[in-house]
Amino acid sequence: MRFLPRLVISAALGIATFLSWRLLLWSPATGQGGDLAPRAEEDLTLTLDTFIHVQQLRKKRLRAFCSLSGKVTTPPRSREKRARLLSSLRVSSKLNLLYCQVPSTGVEEWQQFLEKLEKENVTLPVPLPYPWRHTPETQLSEFNLTEIEAMLGSYTKVLFVRDPFQRLISTFMQGMGSSPSFSSFVQDVLDSGQHSASVAWKPLVSLCHPCLIQYDYVVMFGFLRQELGHLLQRAGLPVDSFLPEFTDTQVRWTYSWLSEQMFRELSLQQKKQLSHFYRWDLAAFPFSSSFLTDLLSTPETW
Repeated sequence: MRFLPRLVISAALGIATFLSWRLLLWSPATGQGGDLAPRAEEDLTLTLDTFIHVQQLRKKRLRAFCSLSGKVTTPPRSREKRARLLSSLRVSSKLNLLYCQVPSTGVEEWQQFLEKLEKENVTLPVPLPYPWRHTPETQLSEFNLTEIEAMLGSYTKVLFVRDPFQRLISTFMQGMGSSPSFSSFVQDVLDSGQHSASVAWKPLVSLCHPCLIQYDYVVMFGFLRQELGHLLQRAGLPVDSFLPEFTDTQVRWTYSWLSEQMFRELSLQQKKQLSHFYRWDLAAFPFSSSFLTDLLSTPETW
């Protein structure tokens, strides 16, 4: 499978998606700090109680990570620094929602869903305790410090997460970059470094700043519809008539298979470097089934 061309991978992806459709079953068992079990024997539903428990585990893991990492925990006073730091954060002032925009995590469908809610003039059953202006701005960094702090303290904050190795595969499959093989693409990513990394593959921690933003919900790619259904219900927003069929469940098992195949294409050095590149994501979020997890460095080497 060395130097597997993108065309062959695309064909395999389509076939595997078709064959794995009936395998899209999962268990609500929780472990590894909030990771939903990647394998299941029967088709079960994520109950509200399980969802709440999973969220508690994920946020507990995040708090532990933040206490060790020394990441930024307060918004910068400089507008220029805020613009750089908060560039991936989006808000809906009408729905009182804040989320981080990260490609290949399901956030694109989420944005379309929010736009639909706003066009339908959906309003919250319980408004904020103070009047708030509805604005066309969607970037958090466009607001002043007082407004940002108010939003961080009152809005429902949502973070979409996905195994970083699968994010890389998705980016490669979408043709971002001119690399002829996955291994050469990975090398380009590693050579670019953290500071020059594209938003498409930059670590989630560097894009979404979960130590600065106290996210209310951390939702996992592969379970978006059920998790977001509970989230919206708890936020007092409509669910059944508006929530779309997210495509993550259709490709989740396919990407698990594809990850195994493409991981073999990488050299041991690339695997170790990639694990180090995503060390913060692997430590902060429950990616127990990621191929990069076993190579994760200890906190002392971060």
